Parts: sequence; C-alpha cells; structure tokens
Amino acid sequence: MQEFTGLIYLIAAVCFIMALRGLSHPETARSGLMYGMVGMALAIATTLFSDVITSYIPIIAGVAVGGGIGAMIAKKIEMTALPQLMAAFHSLVGLAAVFVAGAAFYDPAAFNIGEPGALKISSLIEMGLGAAIGAITFTGSLIAWGKLQGTISGKPLVYPMQHQINMGLGVAAIVLIGIFCMTQSPLIFWLIVLAALALGVLLIVPIGGADMPVIVSMLNSYSGWAAAGIGFTLQNPLLIVTGALVGASGAILSYIMCKGMNRSLLNVILGGFGGDDAAAGAAADMGDRSAKLGAAEDAAYILKNAGKVIIVPGYGMAVAQAQHALREMADLLKSEGVDVKYAIHPVAGRMPGHMNVLLAEANVPYDEVFEQEDINRDFSQTDVVYVVGANDITNPAAKKDPSSPIYGMPVLDVENAKTVLFVKRSLGSGYAGIDNPLFYQDNTMMLLGDAKKMTEDIIKAME
Repeated sequence: MQEFTGLIYLIAAVCFIMALRGLSHPETARSGLMYGMVGMALAIATTLFSDVITSYIPIIAGVAVGGGIGAMIAKKIEMTALPQLMAAFHSLVGLAAVFVAGAAFYDPAAFNIGEPGALKISSLIEMGLGAAIGAITFTGSLIAWGKLQGTISGKPLVYPMQHQINMGLGVAAIVLIGIFCMTQSPLIFWLIVLAALALGVLLIVPIGGADMPVIVSMLNSYSGWAAAGIGFTLQNPLLIVTGALVGASGAILSYIMCKGMNRSLLNVILGGFGGDDAAAGAAADMGDRSAKLGAAEDAAYILKNAGKVIIVPGYGMAVAQAQHALREMADLLKSEGVDVKYAIHPVAGRMPGHMNVLLAEANVPYDEVFEQEDINRDFSQTDVVYVVGANDITNPAAKKDPSSPIYGMPVLDVENAKTVLFVKRSLGSGYAGIDNPLFYQDNTMMLLGDAKKMTEDIIKAME
C-alpha cells in the first residue's frame, strides 16, 4: 500500500509541475488549471484512503465547511480583488503551519516522531522553523490583505529604528529556536510564535501600496516553505514537494516583479513607496502646465482616422471591468482597417498576468497581445495609443527624472506615439503616489471618467 501511495503522490507532483508550466502563458492556462485540479484530487483521494486515517468525521466536516466557504468566495470575488484574496489565503496556510507544529509538539506520538520531552533535534528544528515561517506568513499576509483591500492605509507606515527592531526580532526568533531544541519548553515554543507574529506585522506595515504585489508574491513563497515544513512534520513527501514548488515559484515571481520595476527585493522591503489613489490630488494644473481634456466624440474621430492603434490596459480597466468594451472597440476599429495591438507591462494591475487574464476573459486573440519588450519600439510608429488606467507603468519620469522614486523602472514608451488618449477617473497620481507628466504633454488628450463608460461612449460615437 505504501508503494502505491508513493506512486500516486509522484503522479500528483508531476501534475502540479505541469500546472505551473501551463499557468505561465494565457493560452495554456486552462490546461494548467486542469492539471492542478487533477493533481489535487489525486493527492486528497490517496491521503483519504491511506491507513493513517483513523476517523473520517472531522475530515468530512472540515471539507464541508472549508469547501462551502471557498465556493461562496469564488462566486462573489471580483477580478480586481484577486491579489488580496491570495494574501488572505496565504495567511491561512501560515496559520495551518503553526497549528500543525503545535499539534506535533504536544502529541508527537500521533506523528510518529517520539514522545513529549524526548523529541529528535531534527523534528524540533522542523517545528520551530515551521511555526516561525507560518506565523510571519499569517500576520504579514493579513497586513498585505488590509493594504490591498483599503482597510489599512496603502502609505508606508515608517517608525523609528524599524530595521533594527525587525533585525532584533529575527535574531531573537533564531535564538529561541536554538533554545527550544535544547529545552523542548512549551513556553519557548510560544515565544517563537509570538516573536514571528510580531515580525510579520512589523515587516509589512512600512511597505507602500505600490510594492504590495511584490510582497504578496513573497508571502506566497513563505506559505510554500511553511507548507513544506508541515510536510516534514507530517512525513508527507507530496506536501514537501508541493510546498517547495510553491515556495520556489513565489520567489521567482517576486524576482520577475522586481525586475519589472528595476528594484531589488531588499530595496522593496527597506524602501517601500506608494499610497492609494484616493489620497492623490486631482488638480488639472501642475505649475504652469495644464492638461488637454477631451470627450468621447473627439477620441472616436481620432481613432477612426488612425492607421495603427496600441491599447495599454492597466488597473483602471480592471476596476471598471472595461475589457469587453475594449475588445468591442478594437473589433470595430479592425473592421475599418485599423491595425490594433495590446501592450502589457510586467507589473500592470496588481500581479503579473492580471491584464492577460482579463483580456482572455474578453476573448481578445492572443496574437494581438504583446509584452513590453516586444512592443516598446512600436510606439514611435503608432498613430494612437489608448491608455486605460495604466498610470505608473507609462510615467516618463521613470526615464527622465533622476529624483523620481520610480527612476530606472522600465515603462511603456507611450509618449512617443503621435497621439495619446489617456482614460482615467481624474488627474490624480497613480498607486505609487507620483505625478505623471504624460498628462500634460502636447500630444496627450485626457479622457476623464469611468473606463468602461468612456469606451462605450467612444464606440457609440464611432458607429
């Protein structure tokens, strides 16, 4: 039976690897999801029929409650809320790691790792690290959820000696794990948990809202390593492999996002910037500059007379759910002989792939969607760029203003087009809290309003 269980676990692990491979591109994302679902179904079924299960009642109750809550959330959640949903789910994985470590410590015989007071050093290290990583993931993810949801301010909350305090808590947690391995004291175990819980909060509150997607990805990595720690405690090879996959993929995703912003992860953690859009000013003037405001009829005339159009979607498109209207507008332009493409920045929205998923939902052809490095040179030969709520990723200050916090961040070169139509609710700054000089360029026309309604009005005017 053990050999059969190991074989099924291996098949499930391969399915998870194939799931990650499929999710790397929108065209294969559906098959990736199917691989993931099949792998998880195999893993759960194999575990349920293994000889380690002594009672099915609490398992059935847990699956019913958790599955019911999950199904309800899945039906109600908006696409714009996916990043904070991910953060909330990561917090549950961290909490589960703390609970499993605690259960193994108080009843080691149930886990076949010894008797209370006579545990192996390796098991104690696993418990200490699993509890610490899980606790940091739990509170850190809750703070990330609050910042993304808007219940906590997105602005960096800086406090005196923050780096020294965080470093002290980290060192204290490591020292406590060492003492725990020597004494096997319940008090020390819970001191490890408390220190890690505090560290999770204090690490994330100073990080600005603009950096929060990177932090969610980093916490995703933490949750994977916490799950791997649970796997070692439970002596479950599949959980170890799955946790390692999640941990490694989360770390790689964090690297990709940092590269997209030309920043290091250490720089994000130590020097976060950005707040929420609501706090930004909405004045139409900046010094002696003024923005050129336009209407849907103006935009419709410009678009119909263009030969080449590039659409740049951003978080504003996600908020307004304007992807279907955008596709309808693009189809109308293509029927008039206009060449239409979409340009995607690596960190557009609040996580990599956010815009790709929304466009795929609207059945936008994959061959019309281009990543930044593949389309940036095309802007100078483009008649019209239609920007939909993509603020920071189109900000020329990243290339021209050394004093700007986003200086050096690769951005889309939309300012090089003949005409820029910029759809935005107001002239306020973006999520990073930085003014965008693109608003005031001579070739830019600002279309202020809801992205979906504005795009629909443009379609009516073109028809």
